[in-house]
Amino acid sequence: MKPYVYLARPVPPEVEDYISQHCSYKKWEGAEPITRKELLEQLGEAQGLLITGEKIDDELLDHAPNLKAVSNISVGYNNFDLEAMQKRNIIGTNTPDVLNETVADLGVALMLSAARRIPELDKLVKEGKWENKDDGPLFGVDMHGKTLGIIGMGRIGEAIGRRAKFGFNMNILYHNRNRKMDTEKALDATFVTQEELLQESDFVLLMVPFTQETKHLMGREQFSQMKKSAIFINTSRGQTVDEDSLIEALQNNVIFAAGLDVFEQEPVSPDNPLLQLSNVVTLPHIGSATHQTRFEMAKLAAENLVAAVNGEEPSAVVPELKGILK
Repeated sequence: MKPYVYLARPVPPEVEDYISQHCSYKKWEGAEPITRKELLEQLGEAQGLLITGEKIDDELLDHAPNLKAVSNISVGYNNFDLEAMQKRNIIGTNTPDVLNETVADLGVALMLSAARRIPELDKLVKEGKWENKDDGPLFGVDMHGKTLGIIGMGRIGEAIGRRAKFGFNMNILYHNRNRKMDTEKALDATFVTQEELLQESDFVLLMVPFTQETKHLMGREQFSQMKKSAIFINTSRGQTVDEDSLIEALQNNVIFAAGLDVFEQEPVSPDNPLLQLSNVVTLPHIGSATHQTRFEMAKLAAENLVAAVNGEEPSAVVPELKGILK
C-alpha cells in the first residue's frame, strides 16, 4: 500500500505524476493559498506534507498524528519548529542548491539597478520627464572595480562573488561563521570582521539564513558604519534587517541606496516608507522566480517527500533534523 501524502501547494504536472507513482495523495485545489484552518483539517491521515513556508509547529503536528516528513519547497526553513519536529521524529527537508545561480543573478541585478538607479530613471522616461539638459542629476555609481562585502558566504554568496569578481573585477570581502579557504583562493576573497566589511565595502550584500542569531543583524549601528556612498542589498530574509533603521539610513543619506527582494512583512504594506524612496529598488521576493528554477525546486521537494515516506534517506534533510535518520 502506498503511503499517503498531502500537497498543500500546486506542483507542475510532471512532478505530480512522479508523486502519484510512489504515493497516494490529495492536493489543495483552491485558487488562493490554502488557509491554516483548511490545512489542519487535511492532515489526519497524512504521512507526508508538501508545503512552501507554512508554519510547522505543535498545533499543526497535533493534527497530524501519522506524519513522518515535511517537505519545504524552499531553501529557507525558518517555518519549521525544529524542537517540535525533533520530539516527534518528523523529518524536514528543503531545496538547497537548485536555486543558487538564479538567486545570484538577481543579487547582481539588484546591485546594478540600485547603483545605476534603473527603476527610478525608467519611471522618469515613461512619465515624459526626460529633458535634453545637463544629465548630472541622472548620475549613478560604478560597480566595476569596487569592493563587494558579502555577509554570509554560503553557496549563493559564492555564486554572487564569482559574478562580481570575474564579471566586474570587484574586490571581494566576506564575513562568515567560518573561514572558507577554498573560496578565498578561488575568488581572491578576504575574510574580515563584520565591522571591517561594513567600513570598507562599496556594496554590502546580506546573504544569511534567518535565525534568532541573525534577527536584525543589520540595524542602526551597522548602517552607520557603512560608507555614505555604499549600497545595501538584501536577498536573504527580511527579518535579518531592522527595517526602521534601514529607512532612517536611506532617508538621512547615511547610505546611498538599497536593493531589496525581502521585507520584514510580506507582502509589504503599501504604506511602508521604503516604497516611497527613490533610492530603493524593491522586488516582491522573487529570488528563485524563474520557470526552470521553480520546476527544479518542486521536483527536488517531491523527491525528498517520496524518499522520506518510503523509509529512504532524502537528499536534502535540514541539518538540525538529520539525527532523526539514525
